[in-house]
Amino acid sequence: MTIEHADQFYVDGRWRACTTSANTSVVDPASEQLVGQISAGSPDDVDCAVAAARRAFPDFSRTSVEERVALLGRILELIQQRTELFVEALMTEMGAAITFARASQVPFAAEHVRVSMDVLRRYRFLTVDGTTATAKEAIGVCALITPWNWPLYQITAKVAPAIAAGCTVVLKPSELSPYSALLFAQVMHDAGVQPGVFNLINGTGEVVGAALAAHPDVDMISITGSTRAGVLVAQAAAPTVKRVVQELGGKSPNVFLDDADFAQGVPKGVLTAFRNVGQSCSAPTRMLVPAARLAEVEALAADAASAIQVGNPRLAETTLGPIANAAQYERVQSMIAAGIDEGAKLICGGLGRPEGLDRGFFARPTIFSEVVPGMRIAREEIFGPVLSIMPYRDEEEAVVMANDTVYGLGSHLQSRDPERARRFASRIRAGQVHINYPAWDGRAPFGGYKRSGNGREYGVFGLEEYLETKAILGYEGPVG
Repeated sequence: MTIEHADQFYVDGRWRACTTSANTSVVDPASEQLVGQISAGSPDDVDCAVAAARRAFPDFSRTSVEERVALLGRILELIQQRTELFVEALMTEMGAAITFARASQVPFAAEHVRVSMDVLRRYRFLTVDGTTATAKEAIGVCALITPWNWPLYQITAKVAPAIAAGCTVVLKPSELSPYSALLFAQVMHDAGVQPGVFNLINGTGEVVGAALAAHPDVDMISITGSTRAGVLVAQAAAPTVKRVVQELGGKSPNVFLDDADFAQGVPKGVLTAFRNVGQSCSAPTRMLVPAARLAEVEALAADAASAIQVGNPRLAETTLGPIANAAQYERVQSMIAAGIDEGAKLICGGLGRPEGLDRGFFARPTIFSEVVPGMRIAREEIFGPVLSIMPYRDEEEAVVMANDTVYGLGSHLQSRDPERARRFASRIRAGQVHINYPAWDGRAPFGGYKRSGNGREYGVFGLEEYLETKAILGYEGPVG
């Protein structure tokens, strides 16, 4: 596809050339063909964008709730109108299957904007207790770093609440999936965002991301990415004592208690783990099951995997497209090899591409069983269609195994007994617990314990990350 402005950045209300000739390549993961190049920014480009955001902040932070709601409404409408453009970009830049892009990647991204509008309408920015008022005010200039696996979805999860709060932003999308971000920048322009309120600088994390994290005029940085990237951002941000919000890695459990509906739950667990080709930080890639039911679970899981269609993301019958990039494909292959070498029982899948696919970063949906906690496939985030089935002896051991990870982002739990499920959920150390595969909720706080990060996104919790708290003592006036 042809993307306008691939050689430009969006700064201070207009498209402009970057200050260097550096660029990065965009590769279609289904064909391994080069489909384009984008300009890669420098610290000077970052300075320019941050300065624009700083100039715009005083006026934008004082806009009314009604003005910001109207702006978000125009953004939402334009995303919905341009759904097919975004779908094409997502297929091209990261191999999203067309049905998945249409059903999840774009609609969920739009929902973040709608939820931010709804939260903003109801939020109380000023509360009064006696003669003390507590004001919630926009934190300032926000740097937003987004990943390649959910490109548009993660952009709106950050930009929408930042705008709702009255902040100005500089967005650095992943250089591996930049097309949807360029389309989004055009949406912001066409929605009439004031100059400097939204800015986009493409480039690498090592250059653009590092410059944003260290910049003295950036008040907050929000990153979704690997734990390693989150650590580097936090280290770079520390000298300027800016707020750092991180949504990082995960190794989420899916615990089946012995009263669960295995016939329904196991196939859903496979599909949930493999959603977006397993490239989701909260994917439940550790399936914990009673040892006595292991053979049954293996058969159910293998049957579910056999029905998955891997192939051309532009075909309606495709369930999973390719892994999004070459480096991640090699990572997935190396982890499958590690599972085999460490003696896990290979139920289906394995190394290499699926039959009939000799080009593209396509991985075989792979399920291991008899996985024990010390194996790499049980401990490390793989970020591909690889599921580990892990047997446990009793409920106490299941709790220990579920929490036996440095991560704590998501988790799933299956049980027919609501009270039992609630008790078990309270013992899981993770930012989210999904009981019996509930519908996605764009208002539910999303973020992690432990090395999965800090802070929360979505709904009112996401809005408040972009707000400072001010106490006004001796206050006499209206309640806002």
